[in-house]
Amino acid sequence: MIEIEEIKIKYPGEDAWQMGDSPELASELADLIKKGIKTASCGSFASFQQEESAPKIGSYNIILDGQNVPVCVTRLVSMRLVRFCDVTEAFARKEGEGDLSLEYWQKEHKRFFTREGHFSEDMELIAEEFELVEIV
Repeated sequence: MIEIEEIKIKYPGEDAWQMGDSPELASELADLIKKGIKTASCGSFASFQQEESAPKIGSYNIILDGQNVPVCVTRLVSMRLVRFCDVTEAFARKEGEGDLSLEYWQKEHKRFFTREGHFSEDMELIAEEFELVEIV
């Protein structure tokens, strides 16, 4: 099994992290990325502002599963600010979750942001798109 430190030799200074809010979801989302189904993600703009180092277009991310095992490396190709209520069916499909519908995306992200502590229909999100660079 490859270790995070080994990958960081190839991608120095890049972050390793999990998506989602549980180990089960982290593993599920990492698998969707690895399969090329999930090519986008989003987070609240408020959370984004609290991060020590903001992601930049062109940066790499080491994606971990729910057991903190590296699964793949992605490269950020676009970022934009969008309100929750303005997320499109096309973006929901790129998130690659559930039945790929906007309705599913809205339901699950409303749940996620509510558990994170803040949800409103007009909340601002950072919508990110990425490409799969390497499966580890």
